[in-house]
This record gives sequence, C-alpha cells and structure tokens, in this order.
Amino acid sequence: MAEWVDLIDPTPDELREKLPREVYETALDRLLAPADQADEPRPTLQGHGDYVFGIFLVAVAVPEEDRVFYQEVDVVVTHDVIVTVSKTPPGEHPYDPRPARDSCRPEDSAGMMFYRLIDDIAERYLDLVDQLDGEIDELEDGVETAPAAQTRDRLSELRHDLLHIRRTLAPTRDAIRRVVDNVVEVEEGQEVFPHDVEVAFNSAYDKLLRAFDGLELSRDLIASVRDYLQAKIANDQNEVTKKLTALASMLLVPTFIVGVYGQNFRHHFPELAWRFGYAWSWGLIVVTTAAQFVFFRRRRWI
Repeated sequence: MAEWVDLIDPTPDELREKLPREVYETALDRLLAPADQADEPRPTLQGHGDYVFGIFLVAVAVPEEDRVFYQEVDVVVTHDVIVTVSKTPPGEHPYDPRPARDSCRPEDSAGMMFYRLIDDIAERYLDLVDQLDGEIDELEDGVETAPAAQTRDRLSELRHDLLHIRRTLAPTRDAIRRVVDNVVEVEEGQEVFPHDVEVAFNSAYDKLLRAFDGLELSRDLIASVRDYLQAKIANDQNEVTKKLTALASMLLVPTFIVGVYGQNFRHHFPELAWRFGYAWSWGLIVVTTAAQFVFFRRRRWI
C-alpha cells in the first residue's frame, strides 16, 4: 500500500524529513511559501524526473459573510508516496484532506490516492457552484424589496468572485487534462499514473468540466439579475415621472383659472362684481382638481 503524508504549514526541517526524495529548489520554495490571499499561485501540475509536483487552490464560500476565500494545497507524488502540504490562509482554516484519505482503499497506489484528492477538490467546486447559484437566486428574489444600491453592490461582488473562481478553476481543469492525456512527463520506469489511474482521472476531469460549465451558467444568471434590476430601476423612474406629470397636470387647471381671473379687465368679468365670485372661483378650482384626481386615480397614474 502507498503512503499518504499530510502536512499543515510545515517548517523546512519537517518538510525535508517527510519528502520521499530531493525536490527542485523552485518546488521546495513553493512548498514552503506561506499562503497569501493577495498573491495566489496559479494551479499547475508538473513532472520532475521521478516525481510529480502540483499546486491546487480550493475556493470556499462563506454565505453568511458574502465572501469567498481560497485554500492552497501543494502535492508531491512519487510511485509509492504522496505528500500533501495544506497551507492556512490568513485568518481562515486550511484545506482538510481527510475526506479524500478516508475514501482510499488499501490497494490504492500513490497515483490513485492523488486521484481521490483531486476528485474531492472537484466535488467541492461543484458544491461551491451550487452555493453561488443559491446566492444568486436569493439576490433575485430580493430585487423587488432590497435597495437598488445594495443589490448592485452584491451583484458586483458576485461577478468578481465568479471571475476569480474561473481563473482558478480553468488551470486546475487543464492540469488534470494533462493526466488524462498522459502528458505529465516523468523518468522512464518511474510511472506515477498507470493506465487505471488515468482512466479514473476522467471522472475528476468531468466534474471539473461540469463545475466550469456551472460557472458560465452562474454568470448568465448574474447578467439576468442585473438586467432585471436595470429594468426595475427604469420602471420605478417611469412611475415617478408619471406621478409628477399627473400632479403637474392637476395644478395646471387651477393655475389657468387663477390666470384668467387675474387679468385686469373689470367690465368684461361679471364674476368680479358678483357677490359669490370669490367662492365660485374656489369651487371651480376644487371641482376641476378633484375631477382630475379621480381620472388619474382610475388610470392608476397616482
């Protein structure tokens, strides 16, 4: 049975003690580098002589805080040993490989153990896409009631998160495709991924493809919510304009009446000498305004 060694933020001495053989300085530097959310590495998988070195990132959503952070796990795989180095992101928790380790069988080779690790990462990306879709659905349900500025800010955050996840998931998918296509180069006689492992990697690759397609669908959903929000804002503005126009129209007739009776032609306005002329003008204003109000109300303009 192959051996799986899992390390969390190891010291240089601990790492060198657990590594099955000497690794290139560039790989060793990457294994020892602390997790940095501001400068995350690009996921990759490379053959180095008699071992394979890989860097992978796992995106983790925190729905209650509306954010996404990334866990880094680096891997060194030989014919009979797999070493995983989980790194703790600042203020977060590291990737936990125990579910993948628990799924291993006694007869599994190191390559098959590595497949189970990648399969677990792919499953987590599928779960992440489902969580993001749930966030988008919740946001869409609240478009009618939530403030437009709040919805717009959340849409911007989700779009940024999706683009970042996409930039992480795409190279992960491409790295696993190299295993499926048997293009990870190692020395002859030091086969790390035998044919049965390459076949198994097809399943993980398919999950990564589904996760990537799910991200594209999530981007379309965000675009739909954004269009819905813009249509709602435009409709609300139209409603406000309609109400203001109706109110302005209601004031137009009284203004006209006041203007008519405000003209300085005493002998041609019998109402000016009429005892009830003042009451008549007010009554006319009230009646015409009320008539307009009833008309606009029935039309649901106000």
